[in-house]
Amino acid sequence: MKRLLLSLLAVLCITASSAQEKKVKVACVGNSITYGAYIEDREHNSYPSQLQRYLGDGFQVRNFGVNGATALRRGDKPYVGLKAYEESKSFQPDIVLIKLGTNDTKPWNWKYKEEYMDDYQSLIDSYRQLDSHPRIILLTPVRCFLPEDGKTISPKRIETEVRPMVEALAFRNDLDIINMFNLFGDTWNQAIMPDKLHPSAYGAGSMALKIYNHLTLREEGTASSSTVPFYKRGAETFNFHGYTGYNFLSDGVQCKVVEPKVVAAGKPWIWRARFWEHEPQTDIELLEHGYHLVYCDVADLFGAPEAVKRWDMFYKHMREAGFSKKVALEGLSRGGLIIYNWAALNPRKVACIYADAPVMDFMQWPISTGSEKDVRNLLKAYGFADIEEAAKWKGNPVDHARVMAKAKIPILHVVGDADEAVLYEKNTKVFEQEMKRLGAPIKVIHKPATGHHPHSLNNPQPIVDFILQAMNQ
Repeated sequence: MKRLLLSLLAVLCITASSAQEKKVKVACVGNSITYGAYIEDREHNSYPSQLQRYLGDGFQVRNFGVNGATALRRGDKPYVGLKAYEESKSFQPDIVLIKLGTNDTKPWNWKYKEEYMDDYQSLIDSYRQLDSHPRIILLTPVRCFLPEDGKTISPKRIETEVRPMVEALAFRNDLDIINMFNLFGDTWNQAIMPDKLHPSAYGAGSMALKIYNHLTLREEGTASSSTVPFYKRGAETFNFHGYTGYNFLSDGVQCKVVEPKVVAAGKPWIWRARFWEHEPQTDIELLEHGYHLVYCDVADLFGAPEAVKRWDMFYKHMREAGFSKKVALEGLSRGGLIIYNWAALNPRKVACIYADAPVMDFMQWPISTGSEKDVRNLLKAYGFADIEEAAKWKGNPVDHARVMAKAKIPILHVVGDADEAVLYEKNTKVFEQEMKRLGAPIKVIHKPATGHHPHSLNNPQPIVDFILQAMNQ
């Protein structure tokens, strides 16, 4: 009888312990956008409230946003002087999401801009010193669409000064960072941001979903390991929008690798061809999803066999370092030549292709519309004696449709309909028609009245969704 009572008592204790299992505490620190200003029923529709619903019962999300709050201590409403700040620390959070900087750009605040990073650093340090030792995640400010009138919040300062400072702080402190700036694109949508500054409930929901996806990333582990990967040996580090990048030589070729803060399961990677850092929003978003971003220089080789050889060697090194067998390829403009020429010879190593205003036939560019220098470099790279010999070449991307179709590689092109440099009709359209004739799917996103620039989409979500889906097939 005594043994039975002890057993029952043990079961009751275990049950009570399970019922009281500690929830993960998330503190949302910020200004009116965090608070949910002007959102109807903000207690349920602010981004922290919607994040709570996404995360579920295992989390406790608290909103510590305050209208008008600044990171600057000498701003007109410093966050560190507010009751919410003290309450956020007393909460002893496990995760702290910080989103400050918008109000700092007001002219009477921004006169203290030289103090911004130091003041923000002090805020970070104050959370680091908590007994809960929280994971701190920085959120870049969202884009605002107010007029640049010099009288209030400055959209330009948010983009060109505050955002890079927040990224620099994430890099310096090795903190997670989530890019909110590109979330709503570069065109004002009244449904998303009615007053051109504060997101609606719908906009707040997009913020919450983005944060949720990052917090629930199915991870491989941290980027660090007991074995130093090849790209860190003798490399120079650099800041890539808050992430740590490594610049190094591989087989005598200049290469780069940028590490995510958390590595997604399977160690996926995206391989960018040419124009490093140009319109990087897709790359940043994939870093948030746990992808590594890599680059192997093939400038002025126009996808010639030497470029393919370089990529073969670099791919081998990436596989030896444990990266996924299949890679997402990203090629902007002339980068289309190398991604397709490499994929044609290595179709089983390619998860998908994202090509942006891609050169698919070098007879159109550079030979027809490019500079004399580019034409000379192309002939040299391929070993052609002259343009007539180049015209006989049957190894352009437009010639690889059958290989792509047979391999069933998912393909996405983004094109400007007014592109006068790399003509849609001579490049993507020719390839698209052949792929469709072969019964192979290809998706093309058209940008009306847009030329060769800007590349990509300001809100890259359609591109990112395409890559994530392809990589998970």
